[in-house]
Amino acid sequence: MAILTDIPFELDFAALSRELHVEPETEDAGELAELIEKVRAIGNPKAIYKECYVEGREDDAVTIDGITFSSRALRTNLAGVERVFPYVATCGEELDGIALPDGDFIQQFWLDTIKATLLQFITRYLNATLDRKYALGKTSAMSPGSGDVTVWPIEQQTHLFALLGDVKDGIGVELNESFLMVPNKSLSGIRFPTEIAFQSCQLCHRQPCSSRAAPFDKALWDSIGDGIEPEA
Repeated sequence: MAILTDIPFELDFAALSRELHVEPETEDAGELAELIEKVRAIGNPKAIYKECYVEGREDDAVTIDGITFSSRALRTNLAGVERVFPYVATCGEELDGIALPDGDFIQQFWLDTIKATLLQFITRYLNATLDRKYALGKTSAMSPGSGDVTVWPIEQQTHLFALLGDVKDGIGVELNESFLMVPNKSLSGIRFPTEIAFQSCQLCHRQPCSSRAAPFDKALWDSIGDGIEPEA
């Protein structure tokens, strides 16, 4: 496995102010600037990834480096793919140590937004690293729990973490009892080369969704989701 850490990052105060609807030259602007400086001082977004190989396929499952994942959609997406890259990226557990005023939900929202910005940064950095190191060309990714719950069940986060090794020791990310990642602004998945762009949102019936990256694709659902019950 490989770990990406201690990577310099930038936080644009003006861009964050616009995103958070914080007016310049106000008390809120001063408090946001202070929070950004705290993040700049201790922030350490990081990622872990591994080069792996597909070893076996069944109708509804695929085996990667000895670990079997049950997902018809993942199995279909990896048809003809031999090499894949499981990963976990995170804003960094350091940011959970920032003390905020009790009951200040506005600053908590600001911090979550900044954490999401760092997650976007490290995810782009990870993808660029994979492209540069392995000359992957076009790629897509799938994440456990994305799309309808039956597409690739979130419980298989444990399989993905086992595939990567000691994720907690490597980058400080662990799973809670609901298989969600801690810190909360973390992202896991398997990236794979493909000529056909794929987003898990294409296999998600949930409407509306503020995080939707692509519309539901009924034709794709009918081809990949055959036999999968849609989420109620």
